[in-house]
Order: sequence, then structure tokens, then C-alpha cells
Amino acid sequence: MLKTSLLLMVVFSSVTIAAEKPAAENKRFKLRVSQISTQSTAVANGNTELQRDSLLLDAGMNIPLNRQWSLGLRGGYDRLDYDWRQITLSGANNVSSLFGSTGQSWDHIDRYRASISLNYRMDKHWAFFLAPQIQYAYADTASASNAQSYGVVASAMYAFDSGNMIGFGVAYLNDIDEVRTVPYLAMRWQINEHWALANPFQAGFSGPAGLELSYQFNPDWNIGLGSARRTERFLIEDDDTAVETNEWVSYVRGGWLATPALSINLYAGYYFNGELEVTHQAALEMDNQGAAALDIEFKF
Repeated sequence: MLKTSLLLMVVFSSVTIAAEKPAAENKRFKLRVSQISTQSTAVANGNTELQRDSLLLDAGMNIPLNRQWSLGLRGGYDRLDYDWRQITLSGANNVSSLFGSTGQSWDHIDRYRASISLNYRMDKHWAFFLAPQIQYAYADTASASNAQSYGVVASAMYAFDSGNMIGFGVAYLNDIDEVRTVPYLAMRWQINEHWALANPFQAGFSGPAGLELSYQFNPDWNIGLGSARRTERFLIEDDDTAVETNEWVSYVRGGWLATPALSINLYAGYYFNGELEVTHQAALEMDNQGAAALDIEFKF
């Protein structure tokens, strides 16, 4: 599995770096921990219920090579727990396709990912980079050896004299049993001293693809309101049988810069228009549900 938003996170992380202080003043290493929980939701309009908890770990570093070139390294591990209840395997609300030909339910997904990015800053306005990534995502009913996905992003960013930024590019994704090319647009626009419109950079809860309107009370506190599309894909059987989740999330966020090295974000959100799609089979709808998340980032 290689979900689009995780691959594009490399891009948006580079946007964040470019929008901060000069490289000499930046801390080179970052470590992020995110915990996400959702309410129980009905699947296929029936008695089957699903409750999800996710723990996301992400580490990265930026290495300046000279005044124009820099190298980024990033790796992570995610544990996605799926708690199935009252599973219906027959009748109008049949969800047996979610569990493959064996019928064995899967309870958790392991996801390992790594990426490297090469960044080139041409002048004070233009920056370019190339970012390949590899990933393994598989349920406890499948093996890692069959769950490889990879992709690459090519991107260009333009910074205005005002400090506002806009970027464009394309991501090539060779996913489990699926190949796709995804164009994207990234931005960070400072409307005034307090208000900003940007893609949500924080990991996990919203995914980076989307928009967030934020308000900065002071250097330490801010709030945000946003919406984003989430997509995840993982292997459930070794014959290339995969499950893909697609859903929208709207959220409110409160952010606190506790120290120059520690930032904390709390989220409250609502997932809607969700579905679970099994390879070459019809998608099963998920009811709307509430969610909450805690995101902690360390810089050193």
C-alpha cells in the first residue's frame, strides 16, 4: 500500500521547511507521534460495526549540502487497529468480501515507510525537488513480502516577496494492484498578521491533502479549521487482495508551541462519506463518525 497523502507528505514537509527560518537556524531532526481514535461506525448499513485506533510514528532529518542543495531523509511506522463487532457474513448487509477468501477477520495493519528527497533552491523564489518513497502496508492476515508499494514526486515551489508560497507537481504511485498518477497543488498564504490559509501539514488526522484556515493568537497559540480527503490502502491477502478506505474529514485544531523544540496539536473531527473498497469488488459504505487526535512533534 502506498496511500497518496503519505507520499505527498514529503512535499508538504518541504513546504514547511521553506516557510520557516533560514536553514542555519532550523533544527535538523524531527520526531512526530500521533494518536487517532474514531467512534464506532456501521458498515454496509447493517449490524457490523468498526472502531479504529491508529498510532503513527514519523522521524526525519534535513541535511544541507551547500547553499542550494539539501537532502531529506524520512522514515516511519504506523499501527492501525481495526476493532470489528457483530460481523454480518450473509444477507443484504454481507461484509464477507472484506475478509478475503479465507473469511478470517483482520484486526490490525502494520505500515512501514521510508523516503528520500533531493531539494534544489534555484534562487529566492524557485525551489525544486524529487522525492522517491517505498512502503509496506499489510494486515495480520497477509505478509510483508507481498505488500510493497513505491512512488516518486516531482515538484516546483514558488515563493513571493511577501513570503506566500504556492507549489505544483505530480506524484507517480505504484500501489498494490493499482498504478496512478496524481497531480497536486500546495500553498501557504498569509492573509494578514493573524490569519493564514494552507495545506494541513500535521501527520495523520487529516492527511496533508486539503485546506486549513488558521488563526495565530500569539507566537505560542493558534487554532485551525479545515477539511481534507483521506485515502489508505493495504494488503489483506497475499493474492493481491487489498482494502482501500476513502473518506472526508472536517476538523477543528488547537495548537500550542510549548517550547522551541516541542509543539502539541489537539484535533476534534467528523468523518463522512466513507467507504471500504475491496480489490475488484463493490465498495461498502461506512456511516459518519466522530474522531479525535493528539499530535506531538519534537525538534532537535
